[in-house]
Amino acid sequence: MAPTSRLTTFIRYWLPLLAYIALIFTLSSMPRLRPPFGFLNADKVVHMGEYTVLGWLTGRALHTVPAFGGLAASGLAAIALGGAVACADELYQSTVPGRDASPLDWAADFLGVTLSQVAYAWLKRPGATRVTARPGAGEA
Repeated sequence: MAPTSRLTTFIRYWLPLLAYIALIFTLSSMPRLRPPFGFLNADKVVHMGEYTVLGWLTGRALHTVPAFGGLAASGLAAIALGGAVACADELYQSTVPGRDASPLDWAADFLGVTLSQVAYAWLKRPGATRVTARPGAGEA
């Protein structure tokens, strides 16, 4: 792979992933952060959504690594990496005043990462149809 190609791959796939992980840990650093919704277990919905995005970014970044060889291997690696980030995040939260570590939060995180990989594999599978705009569509 040429140096410019590696740089482009890093900027396009890996930098968004690393920035998102930094965002997750920044949010985890905020004491007494509450979910924006007021229903029972709203935090689990937020966790699942947050880690669905993480899983998607992780899967697409890992899919650029030729050593994984395909969707299944990169998807399983994304689930493992996402689960590890979730675990590290929960452990980190246990050190922040007003925050705690919860196995149920980790489970919601893991479910989000897993669901994202199922969706990613479904959309990227061989033979999947891509929706593209027709020429001239949307022009006035």
